[in-house]
Amino acid sequence: MDSTPNSTAARLREYLNDARQAVIFKSGQLSEELARQPMTGTGTHILGVVHHLAITEYGYFGLCLNRPVDDPYARKLLELDDPQADFIPPADFSAQQVIDLYQRAIEFADAGFDELELASPAEVPWWVRHRQTTLERLMVHMIAETSRHAGHLDIVRELLDGQVGLRPEAPNLPDYTARQWQEQRDRLQQAADSKRGSG
Repeated sequence: MDSTPNSTAARLREYLNDARQAVIFKSGQLSEELARQPMTGTGTHILGVVHHLAITEYGYFGLCLNRPVDDPYARKLLELDDPQADFIPPADFSAQQVIDLYQRAIEFADAGFDELELASPAEVPWWVRHRQTTLERLMVHMIAETSRHAGHLDIVRELLDGQVGLRPEAPNLPDYTARQWQEQRDRLQQAADSKRGSG
């Protein structure tokens, strides 16, 4: 794949890697309990999202490109007919094991990017549209998928322990004090309260 700095391939890899790094940042340095704590009615939790993204990387950049999946655990999960299996990491996996699985999936995908071209053919059996596609479309899809789930992790992590920001070196938030954030939240709550009963 063309890796010159201004190539389409390089830009796609940059955006995908940025989203991946946000996921890794949001999932690290949590207790085993908090990493597994379900925070929504559907059970969204940190490790579930990371586990899902690991299996998804193996699926799109392995199965869909006809590349043998080199991780036996991921290969077994991809064969299951269970739409929620990838969101439920095994109870005997530690948080670090789930994060390691994700990092191995990234390495597996990146090795494929090094070998293939953006136009390399792919088939996504579970897609209705664009079932016959290319690596380029898979990468665009995975940027959207990873970024969407990184947003989920942003919210879940803030609810769990107050951690906010995109990455340590680029928080992408104003440097407010706790009081300033509370004042902003209070203003937003007042605006919401003013609409109570308005439909």
